[in-house]
Amino acid sequence: MRHVRKSDLPQKVCQTCGRPFTWRKKWEKVWEEVKYCSDRCRGSRNAGSKTENAPLKGR
Repeated sequence: MRHVRKSDLPQKVCQTCGRPFTWRKKWEKVWEEVKYCSDRCRGSRNAGSKTENAPLKGR
């Protein structure tokens, strides 16, 4: 099995929070469709400017 460094994996920028996120194995077949870094960002995509650029708790 060939190991791939995380720095060599493709990245995108989350459309909700603007943070970069890295390719995951579970997104292998749908990588072109992935727009959000997490379920939280996907769920708050229509929340408007309330959560935009707001710091996430626990990070």
